[in-house]
Amino acid sequence: MKISAILENFISEDVSDIFIIAGRPISYRKNDKICSHGENILMPEDTNQLISEIYTLAHRDMNMLVHSGDDDFSFAIPGQSRFRVNAYKQRSSLAAVIRVIRFELPDYKSLFSPDDVINTGNLPKGLVLVTGPAGSGKSTTLACIIDNINHTADKHIVTLEDPIEYLYRHDRSIVTQREIQTDTQSYIQALRAALRQSPDVILLGEMRDYETIDVATTAAETGHLIFSTLHTLGAVNTIERIIDTFPANQQSQMAMQLSLVLQVIISQQFVPDINGNLVPAFEILTLNPGIRNMIRDNKLPQIDGILYSSMNDPTMISMDTYLINMMRKGIITKETAIMYSTNPEMLKKRLI
Repeated sequence: MKISAILENFISEDVSDIFIIAGRPISYRKNDKICSHGENILMPEDTNQLISEIYTLAHRDMNMLVHSGDDDFSFAIPGQSRFRVNAYKQRSSLAAVIRVIRFELPDYKSLFSPDDVINTGNLPKGLVLVTGPAGSGKSTTLACIIDNINHTADKHIVTLEDPIEYLYRHDRSIVTQREIQTDTQSYIQALRAALRQSPDVILLGEMRDYETIDVATTAAETGHLIFSTLHTLGAVNTIERIIDTFPANQQSQMAMQLSLVLQVIISQQFVPDINGNLVPAFEILTLNPGIRNMIRDNKLPQIDGILYSSMNDPTMISMDTYLINMMRKGIITKETAIMYSTNPEMLKKRLI
């Protein structure tokens, strides 16, 4: 079967990832479970052929994969869907994991995303971080925020992605989308250039190192609204990760800068609902003067206490409180709330 037919088949089945790896059938991830598609075991020559077809569909040569052993890119099947591909070598054969990305951006309400998350796009300036483990829906959350800005505000939005996932049509806003390695050499170069492109909003796909973080925070200081991601779970963990990225002699300065520009940290993870489908759970930290002082004075553990005690403020909610609310609404079970809690013992006491 041709790879185009295989991909089209998976689109209709609401699959999130497709695995092409020698030694087992073509496999896919759905609701966080990996299943096999048929029983035909792929041989190295099969994976080589399928991946070669992917490169043909993407109009891309295989030099990067052949010479370095890894390649990231995206492509589309017109009228069907977009795909983000990581192709790589394993045990001297070619393999690939393909993320399925729908053309249509989902309605954030159907994803159970809170209004307070989407409304971060209304902030005039500063740094907004969406964090969580790999595969926790960070890109989709950011896409919903950017899409809402595009439809409701007259802005110039610049997105810097590796690779581009969701595509935006210009609406009230102008949307410039740049792909790392295709349209520009690196995040840091693209971010510096973006500051000369009259942006109002910049989406930085990932803050990978202290140089990128430094330029991003400086951009936020100069009056831009910056969105980015980190692979951390929890607001305090995110702040610690950013500060620890810098050399020891620069950490106090970074804490000061962060206390001034950081606006909101949104942490998310997927949890199974009562039907076995994955739904997002959120932690939201909106900075106020007290929290800014705690960051500046290196009193980060106190932030967890404030989050945990904020019961009725949707802009200041801990992961555990969010899970309890989901449980009380009948979305998830008590066992799921405990399993995905950041502090299971404390959560159990709250449920007594």
